[in-house]
Amino acid sequence: MELPQLVLVGLVLLLGVLGVMVPGVPGTWLVWAGVLWWALHVRSGVSWVLLASATGLLLLVQAVKLLLPPRRIKGLGVTPRMAASAGGGAVLGFVLVPVVGAVPGFMGGIYLCERRRLGTHGAAWAATRTVMRGVGTSVLVELLACLLITAAWLTTTLT
Repeated sequence: MELPQLVLVGLVLLLGVLGVMVPGVPGTWLVWAGVLWWALHVRSGVSWVLLASATGLLLLVQAVKLLLPPRRIKGLGVTPRMAASAGGGAVLGFVLVPVVGAVPGFMGGIYLCERRRLGTHGAAWAATRTVMRGVGTSVLVELLACLLITAAWLTTTLT
């Protein structure tokens, strides 16, 4: 696969990861479509294994999301700034402490946004818990899966 196509696949994966944070955008399906596009062009054993693994993981995520409470964004005070802060924190945490760091990074992003908005630790922590109960868990599960798939694709492509 040539470099321009690899860059386009990387952009689709990035849009998918960012799309997880935006309600109504099929972020997980964009990530899967990017890996599918790459696997159909590369046609190696590793690419097929990555596609099969990504498919299985994303199907598992969809099943887990059915078990979690539905997303209830209205009334929680979720803002685009909070979503960006949580997503940035998750990506930063994922990079600093691979895989496991995404969870505290996500929650830390929400907390910092709420701390800035509300001013006190107690109010920010209560708001963080409320957001995590309402939408955070399902978004975090999706985001973590998309980050894992993107990291696996990036590792496979660079090696």
